[in-house]
Amino acid sequence: MPVPVPEITPWPVEAIWEAIAPQLPGFTIEVVPEIDSTNAELMRRLRSGCADPVLLIAEHQSAGRGRMARPWHSSTALAGAPGPGSLTFSLGLPMAPKDWSGLSLAVGLSLAHSLHPDIRLKWPNDLWWQGRKLAGILIETANAGAGSLLGSRYVVIGIGLNIQRPAVAGLSTEPCGLVDLQPGISVAQALTLIVEPLMETLRTFEQQGFAPFQHPFNARDALAQVAISMSDGTQGLAQGVDSVGALQVQTAQGLVRVTSAEVSVRPQPGLAARQM
Repeated sequence: MPVPVPEITPWPVEAIWEAIAPQLPGFTIEVVPEIDSTNAELMRRLRSGCADPVLLIAEHQSAGRGRMARPWHSSTALAGAPGPGSLTFSLGLPMAPKDWSGLSLAVGLSLAHSLHPDIRLKWPNDLWWQGRKLAGILIETANAGAGSLLGSRYVVIGIGLNIQRPAVAGLSTEPCGLVDLQPGISVAQALTLIVEPLMETLRTFEQQGFAPFQHPFNARDALAQVAISMSDGTQGLAQGVDSVGALQVQTAQGLVRVTSAEVSVRPQPGLAARQM
């Protein structure tokens, strides 16, 4: 059983472990004061042969990263506030879904449901509130190694959630913090809200794929009916996601499905406030 690390933040590791370990044999929780990247660390462990299920929490990341190798800037606490200003962790575990499509969307939906009804989801891996970025998700998978179940891969799900608003200039999307929605919430409280529902989401996804999450995702879709442009120059009006999580975009050439292209938002006047 994991032993809580005596840091500034009293992490609720024992309660989380007791809730999850019975359904996930071998599960452990670790808290580290600082690391380059929790995702990078779990991938290093996997390459060295360790494919055990683990929740790795970092009080500070020196080289956090997001999708397409973009840096993730950890927030520092406001003066006089206890603990770190960001919640950064990675969950690593073996999974064997029939189809991996839409996993990051299902994870984002789980976080949004757990944290606040006003949080919107920006395809494929961000949580937004009022057009500002609240959290990002980075998912990586690799072979689970010898002895793993047929079709199983080891997945590392990295979460970066702003608790306080980062004081970082030059970001492409203005950030916000969870305290803007829930004043006074701590990183430990946010973690407690997130982890157990996330595990249930992963079990459902493994058994049923993205289909059960399609309509709930579209109900929170920050891009719905918003003019967007993609990295290949295609422009159109976002029309929600389909049953495997592909973004549907109405273009001049017709409806197209986007599964991997980077999407940037170009809201038309009057749409931004309503849709985000």
